[in-house]
Amino acid sequence: MTASLTALADGRDMFGAFPFDLPDKKPNRPLSAALERNYDNYLSPRQEENELYSLFKYTELTGFDYHGGDGTVSRRDPSKIIFENGQYYVWYTKRETEEIPTGLGNAHLATDTRPSADWDLAEIWYATSKDGITWEEQGIAVPRPPKPNVGWRSVATPDILKWKDKYYLYYQGFVEISGKGDSDCPVAVSVADSPNGPWKALNKVIIPNGKKGEWDQNAIHDPYPLVHNGKIYLYYKSDFDRIRGSKDRAIAVRMQGLAIAENPLGPFVKHPLNPVLNSGHETALFPFKEGVAALIIRDGNERSTVQYAQDWVNFNIASVTELMPNAAGLYVPDAFTNTEYGQGVTWGLSHFTVANGWDKNHSILTRFDTDLSLKVNDPEMKRHNYHYSPAHHYKFGLSAQQKKRIAEQNKKLQKQ
Repeated sequence: MTASLTALADGRDMFGAFPFDLPDKKPNRPLSAALERNYDNYLSPRQEENELYSLFKYTELTGFDYHGGDGTVSRRDPSKIIFENGQYYVWYTKRETEEIPTGLGNAHLATDTRPSADWDLAEIWYATSKDGITWEEQGIAVPRPPKPNVGWRSVATPDILKWKDKYYLYYQGFVEISGKGDSDCPVAVSVADSPNGPWKALNKVIIPNGKKGEWDQNAIHDPYPLVHNGKIYLYYKSDFDRIRGSKDRAIAVRMQGLAIAENPLGPFVKHPLNPVLNSGHETALFPFKEGVAALIIRDGNERSTVQYAQDWVNFNIASVTELMPNAAGLYVPDAFTNTEYGQGVTWGLSHFTVANGWDKNHSILTRFDTDLSLKVNDPEMKRHNYHYSPAHHYKFGLSAQQKKRIAEQNKKLQKQ
């Protein structure tokens, strides 16, 4: 036996093998980096006992008309859900146009009546429900204002704040056709005394884009307010660093920032550590214990994770999961209570995009359920390893270009 192997054997003899029964607490012995993470990064060494690990189960909603899925009606990007007046409320982006979107690559074909994107030429609507499954659409909450006010082209991606018996809808106000430029869409706000409205648009920018050269110079997306420490903590997402100036949104970096205010109308001060999250296509957060948890959806190095920041700023991965809800609008009972110990979440609404193919491009709302709550213990939600059929995997097969590359590689090998 070589000296190096002898040293390994001596180390094992000194501390013994790792025990068969997984210790609940970090054992006092040398551990690999992976085992260190298992105890230091997560709420439990077993994912089944991790309060910030869960699967997501989906349920089809009733009460929404999509014109037979022809692409002329779209609902997407639901807000947080609140419970008022004995019912649930949700706000969302609704597009109802005579024509389907041109697509961002053909934005030059968009007109005053023809949208470029699924969220173009949209308005903010709201619906109510007694059970969170059957919904009744109530109408427009925030219409597009006349040009040149913020949002004249489209108002989209709303989220709700309740503060001192008033209600505030934050949303993106598009002032140009999406796809023709950098999709300038700073955050605007409307105010009401009731979740039923009427909503008064202030027609001004509440959170401006960053200065030229800053990470959020082009976009402040998905404004998401929570109340913490007597202040409004508004998280948001931005797209930046597209490869070599490309306009392809698929290759943009997406990260999330934080802006804090003492008043719903600002001024909002952006946190000096922004971006505070290095991944995520949409914002979805909730108070949890002393801190805040975030669903990190779709994009980035740390996508498909749930993350936690005890100080509401410095996030770490708390779990890794799958089939996360896109654009999750969570039911967060303590979103605005200034809680010192958040209880977590169990359900919400999200959307499915391209619900009926690109030639009928539109989005639909759906319900998801989960167990990211201290009040619920649902072992079914803590299971893992979904099984996908071979047919499902083959849907994600090689492209024609990839097949060509592989064929050329094979030809070269055969000639050697």
